Amino acid sequence: MATTALPDGFRGLSNGTIIDYWTTRSSGEPVKASGALFVPSGPTPAGGWPIMAYDHGTAGLGPGCGGQTDDTKLSRPFEDNLIQYFVGKGFAVVAPDLLGLGRFDTGPHPYLEISSGVSATVDMVHAARAANPELSRTWAVTGGSAGGQPALGAAHDHAALAPDLDFRGVIAIDPESDVEEVSPFVGPWVPAIPGPAGAAVNGFTISMIDGLRTTHPEADVDSYLSPRGKQLLDDSESLCIADIMKLAAGVSMGDLFSRPLNTPQFQAAMNEYMTVPVDGYDTPMLLLLNTNDITVPSPLHAALFAQLTANHVDFQAVVGTGAHTKLNPQMWDAINAFTDHILATPTQP
Repeated sequence: MATTALPDGFRGLSNGTIIDYWTTRSSGEPVKASGALFVPSGPTPAGGWPIMAYDHGTAGLGPGCGGQTDDTKLSRPFEDNLIQYFVGKGFAVVAPDLLGLGRFDTGPHPYLEISSGVSATVDMVHAARAANPELSRTWAVTGGSAGGQPALGAAHDHAALAPDLDFRGVIAIDPESDVEEVSPFVGPWVPAIPGPAGAAVNGFTISMIDGLRTTHPEADVDSYLSPRGKQLLDDSESLCIADIMKLAAGVSMGDLFSRPLNTPQFQAAMNEYMTVPVDGYDTPMLLLLNTNDITVPSPLHAALFAQLTANHVDFQAVVGTGAHTKLNPQMWDAINAFTDHILATPTQP
């Protein structure tokens, strides 16, 4: 593990530190990763600063795209505002770049692979505590969009992966879920979606399929790709999402594939790769969902809501009518109440 001070004002904050640490791929292979730690100003509270881990949304596949330790390739004011809010509230924010998106060229990011996202998050929390003794055992996690998926996974697996810590809950903002349920209907017949929305869908699909190809060789992903699709995946592996979308502009999703994705072999790999747990949670959960979301289409949010309810998961949801990851006043009120509860409850010994 190594630390480097971030320049004052990075993401609109002071007291920022880059942390280089070790995490693991889903295969168990150790791999280097990076992230940022932001600590509030002022005296350290009794028991140390509580931690809020923050998992960012879709960034691409290549080094430097994560934006947590270097924002020259990707700027996200929405995420800056959230991180600033948590620091101002009294949390030390731990923000992993996520695997392959930071300071180390470790191969393409396994986009939407839940296990490596969870590992990168939990390992970053441990690394931050090792680097700064002023951080407490108390922690929670927030994630938006694609980052909502590892945030939910970390909440589900915290007891197994971080039994030494005191986990308090998860905030998920328009999280990715249930995309694997849509994939059996994808194949060469899918037409182009016009305009920026089509480029975005293609960019997300290329990133996801490339991650599956990298992590699940048994799925034989190349055998489902058209020559054009394979070339697009190959060309995207070092790019951030904006450049991947430019490559994919004007391409139909059907152009990417030579045969349907509905084989049992492919679906088994997809399920292992990206399925969000819908039972087994034991700490508070706040879901912030938008009905006008077209990036993670709102029917997928409804499916997650229904699955959690059917499995008797204790969660709170605030539903808005905004676009993707848009936070309305009621959602901010819920975040305030959720974080107030974390801060008011003493750390468990």
